[in-house]
Amino acid sequence: MHTNAIPYTPVDRDAVARVAFASLRGMKLGLAHRLLEHLPDEKTFFTATASQLSAMLGFSTKLLDSDLRESTLKKAREELHFTTASGIKPLYFTDQDFPERLQQCDDAPVLLYTLGHCDLNFHRSIAIVGTRHATPYGIGFVNRLVDDIAETLPGTLIISGLAYGIDITAHKAALRTGLPTAGVLAHGLSTIYPSAHRQIAADMVHGGGMLITEYPHDAPVHRGNFLARNRIIAALADCTIVVESAEKGGALVTAGIAQSYDRDVFALPGRTSDPYSKGCNRLIAGNGAALIQNADDLMTAMGWMQEKSVQGIQKEIFTVYTEKEQEIIDFLSTNGEGHINTMAIALNTPMHKLMARLVDMEFKGYIANYPGGRYRLA
Repeated sequence: MHTNAIPYTPVDRDAVARVAFASLRGMKLGLAHRLLEHLPDEKTFFTATASQLSAMLGFSTKLLDSDLRESTLKKAREELHFTTASGIKPLYFTDQDFPERLQQCDDAPVLLYTLGHCDLNFHRSIAIVGTRHATPYGIGFVNRLVDDIAETLPGTLIISGLAYGIDITAHKAALRTGLPTAGVLAHGLSTIYPSAHRQIAADMVHGGGMLITEYPHDAPVHRGNFLARNRIIAALADCTIVVESAEKGGALVTAGIAQSYDRDVFALPGRTSDPYSKGCNRLIAGNGAALIQNADDLMTAMGWMQEKSVQGIQKEIFTVYTEKEQEIIDFLSTNGEGHINTMAIALNTPMHKLMARLVDMEFKGYIANYPGGRYRLA
């Protein structure tokens, strides 16, 4: 069955058979399990005759055509040559480090191509998705959320789709705060789309992150693939957070898929007049997502206990505030939060001086600014 041009060891043949098996049209995790209930292994699918396979499986299909199976093996050999030369690691569903969360989804891919290094089975993972036309409101929320997650839930995996807007904001925030981040692509790993995100993708691969796709390396960018990849984003995460979406969009599709997987969904509320808050508001109103405003909301809903990072502990121990900063810190510690007008009166400080002090403290990372002129400790 195999050509004599390139010699393969038994291990190589096993790998080729797995890649070929995974690439069969319509192959998903549920179907793979059902087929392998009747086959001793993947190699048998390609070495047995069509009549033998039909007898073992109890049905006949075009997939059993010998020419089709041979061409599938040939493409799999070529794909393994590329992955080996490029440092790409194929993750097959029977591999120990294949994502356990994907194992729970019948429509999950049988094989993933991965580039980079991060733990896809870490005990906390969050998908952050949203519009490509992100506003300062959405971008600011993602940055504050990821900052808080990095400090209170260190090691949490941040997952998104490397797209413009909210996706790339989430990846950048994770890189900046030292969290692992995985980008799920809708094409092969021989290219990056959009090309403007090549450097971010490289930073992810070399900075404790990962690029993931179900497609072979030469698979082009195709519109339909973007909706298909959304199921992987949803499946890899314990919860999906939608940050800004129009009334229709890929982020809402991802949220719906996450619901079908019985995963938690959160959405950032916005003004009813904002076009890119309408999708989130509709999700919340229809009980399709829980309202989220900060990391505390996330931790409470998910039942996650705070795990202070070393950096967060060091900041608490070694930060020395000025006298005026300490007054603000004490006020916020006592009251939980403070409106700028209330603090100006309570601290007997002119508004313009207080505003300058608050901006400086926010820049230093001591406090966080929330809508409506409210402040909290960061």
